[in-house]
Amino acid sequence: MTINTLIVDDEKPAREELAFLLKAFPDIHVIAQGKNGLEAVNLIKEHSPDLVFLDVQMPGLDGFAVIEALDFEPLPQVIFITAHDQFALRAFEVSALDYLLKPFEPARFKRVLDRARQFLQREEAGDLSERMSRLLQEMRSGPRYVERLLVHAEGRAFFLRVESICLIEAAKNYVHLHTAKDSYRLRGTIEGLQQRLDPSKFLRVNRSQIINLDSVKELHPWFHGEYRIILNDGTEINWSRRYIDHDSTLLVNRF
Repeated sequence: MTINTLIVDDEKPAREELAFLLKAFPDIHVIAQGKNGLEAVNLIKEHSPDLVFLDVQMPGLDGFAVIEALDFEPLPQVIFITAHDQFALRAFEVSALDYLLKPFEPARFKRVLDRARQFLQREEAGDLSERMSRLLQEMRSGPRYVERLLVHAEGRAFFLRVESICLIEAAKNYVHLHTAKDSYRLRGTIEGLQQRLDPSKFLRVNRSQIINLDSVKELHPWFHGEYRIILNDGTEINWSRRYIDHDSTLLVNRF
């Protein structure tokens, strides 16, 4: 069985590395390559590939937006490519076949490709496509916010429920996720994570911090129209005037 494959990544070195790795598999035929989300949509519609390696973070349409833009069936099987493991869970939330982290690790690459081959050779491929189609309908009906994040701690990886996070703090190219008992470091920006959180539950209060509204114990007026937020564990946080907008009623009305 020949598996017609499409590669889409805005970084040329990543596209070249994927194409090179795929040469080791005779049944994989790379039919085209794209460098952005719009090209991805057009190439998928033009070639109807069996398998797509799709970068998550691209200018314009990102990888998830590409999936949402597809309006035909059967949908191809998708393997998301990302440099940030925070997107791994989201990849599965949109019923992607699998995901690959950059830089590509050969053993992991082979496992992912073996899994893709198995799906495409069995009836499960149709089930996966149907599942993705159903989920796309749900995604188009309204915003979806992340419920769990993939984190690493003590040599293991697990899914952390966002509702357990009390405070999120920016740290350059990382964010720190604080729960009542532990803290975890996740690669990514606070802006990127904020977009994936339900704004009715999480509030950006200053340049570097996001709070879980359920973790707030007290709210006190402060100088120059700002507020001082006290969390359940006693942590004190400044609510900057710059971030006090129409969403402020979510918190102010509680006190």
